[in-house]
Amino acid sequence: MATQIGRERLLAHFRTMARIRAFEETAERLYNEKRIPGFVHLSSGQEAIPAGVCANLAAEDRLTSTHRGHGHTIARGGDIQAMMLELFGRQGGSCGGKGGSMHIADMRIGMLGANGVVAAGLPIAVGAAHAAKLAGEPRVVACFFGDGAVNRGPFLESLNWAAVHRLPVLFVCEDNRWSATTPTRLTTAGPGIAARAEALGVPACAVDGNDVAAVDYLAGELVASVRAGGGPRLLLAATYRWSGHTSADAGAYRDPAEVARAKTDDPLRRAARALGGLGVAAEELAAIESDVAAELAHAVQLAERAPFPDPAALYTDVQDIGAPTARVPA
Repeated sequence: MATQIGRERLLAHFRTMARIRAFEETAERLYNEKRIPGFVHLSSGQEAIPAGVCANLAAEDRLTSTHRGHGHTIARGGDIQAMMLELFGRQGGSCGGKGGSMHIADMRIGMLGANGVVAAGLPIAVGAAHAAKLAGEPRVVACFFGDGAVNRGPFLESLNWAAVHRLPVLFVCEDNRWSATTPTRLTTAGPGIAARAEALGVPACAVDGNDVAAVDYLAGELVASVRAGGGPRLLLAATYRWSGHTSADAGAYRDPAEVARAKTDDPLRRAARALGGLGVAAEELAAIESDVAAELAHAVQLAERAPFPDPAALYTDVQDIGAPTARVPA
């Protein structure tokens, strides 16, 4: 599959995945060192999915994310410096330092937002897709969600609406096998996620979510079909979440052997092996990872020095605020 997408495209995927991995590892370290506020939800081990999917999106396309949204934002072209400022809650952050990790958003690149509510990104994506259809815009919306989201109402409602109105949505299920602290297989009845989509009239395709070339190739076919007016599609990408549910979760409820096995199928290292077969020297890949590490270190340094948001910005970016006034309880 690597030969089908080509050396340079795979090398670009490697760089994207390396940036995602470095950002996640940095965020985890900063949280553990109590240098950033709030929880972070890491996507280490899942880097191939956003890299492969977002490479097929055009500038005018949109995407919605989950509480585990750093990778999607980076793969879409998000500014790492602005993202780091956001994690620190500082001025210049993606959301002005007021959203934090779970609410990363960047309208300039069509990233409609991470979301702290499981499955809440699905109806947002469908709404954006319906708006595009009504406006006659040739826009595709990529909707990322996890396997735990398929057991919530918005999954059914969103796929149903998208199918009824033949909306330009690519639903991307990152099946990392765990719904917070519970194995998804213990809470999901029936033949599975793809079957649920098919039952609603949404064609589904499965892919090895740790093979970035395979994700890229299949996502390219699905995006082209959606853009041509073929209606919604679902991409079911099998992967594994290396970390606990949050940065504060050690994941002690999981079998250590299971986690160790999953880490032997590292999407970054798999891409590195494929690139080696295409003639890319290990030194070139090491240089990319070194450059990425330096980029993250610089972003952290600037973020820690940045000022906090001006209190006057408290009521900006809030819908229908009217004329708020401070009230002292009687």
